[in-house]
Amino acid sequence: MSLRKVMRVLGLGRKDGRNLNYEEAHEAFSAILSGDESEIQIGAFLVLMRMKGFTVQELTAFARAARERATIPCQDMAGLVSICPPHDGMDRYPPLEVASGLIAAGAGVRVLIFSDRCVPPKRGLTAASVLQGLGVGLTWDPHEAESWVEKTGFGAIAVSGMLPPLMGLRRVREEVAMRTPLSTVEKLLAPNSSALVLGAMGGPVLGTAAGVMQALGHPRGIVVQGPEGGVVPGIVKRTRGIELCERSLVPLNVEPEDFGLAQGEEPELPLFCPLRDDQGTGDNPALVQIMGEMTAEILAGTQNGGRNAALLGAALVLKASGRALTLAEGIDAATHSLDTGAARDVLERLRALQ
Repeated sequence: MSLRKVMRVLGLGRKDGRNLNYEEAHEAFSAILSGDESEIQIGAFLVLMRMKGFTVQELTAFARAARERATIPCQDMAGLVSICPPHDGMDRYPPLEVASGLIAAGAGVRVLIFSDRCVPPKRGLTAASVLQGLGVGLTWDPHEAESWVEKTGFGAIAVSGMLPPLMGLRRVREEVAMRTPLSTVEKLLAPNSSALVLGAMGGPVLGTAAGVMQALGHPRGIVVQGPEGGVVPGIVKRTRGIELCERSLVPLNVEPEDFGLAQGEEPELPLFCPLRDDQGTGDNPALVQIMGEMTAEILAGTQNGGRNAALLGAALVLKASGRALTLAEGIDAATHSLDTGAARDVLERLRALQ
């Protein structure tokens, strides 16, 4: 089914318009990834979906269509947690998911972060930026990513390496200049058998994202509304989330005060350092270096807001994995990983492989 026919089903401005059923949504997203549709048709479809709003069934079909075309590493790997932050990144708060992932890996969880860099329209800092600042990197090769996780407990992969058509859609995303279903689907390119820690923007999308995670059949997972839709909870006030446990969805609220980790303000990116390079299309090298230094300080045990937030993020990963039954247990295990240098050891093992 072509996108033109699907858009007739959606019925822009017509009373007989309706949501897509599963088969229609699956065919529509398959058509987008096929390369046979024009950028104008794709852009129109994405905007129309944004205006209408997304259903759990539509997003589930989109995600399955993408997974069928992607080469996803670590399929059926036991004990894996997939960390899925927003791929267009952060422009106000530092992306701390790398620190949280390394801490969780140091506590014995297998961690795979899905990321990319310079993704429009936001083009914010991502895990890829942080890893570069640390002197390591993420890979475009799914087999290499799987090898990293097997040998070190931690890996990071570019989603456009797993699903190259996503790179071809970047100009459409730049021109549309708003979040579309692509922003959700690319966060769901994870192994079916893994647990998920998924970032969601503020508002009602939290429940939708949790419903999609459940519909995709993941055994465990947590969707959380961290700052800027990130996977790391805030340290100023409560962060809302939903946990998938034994196929059931239950509310999960992260209160930093409960663990002695509350601060008066969130860690922020330095205002004196522009987010992007002189062309406005890539990461600012100076800011990449700052993010590497900030993450290294957290792993070295520096007491600050970044450490507190990273511990909360690691506790979510540990809880999603099932290794920690409560967030308090996760905080204890994460703190031990930092204090013993286990998290830093994971980073050194990763460096040795690269």
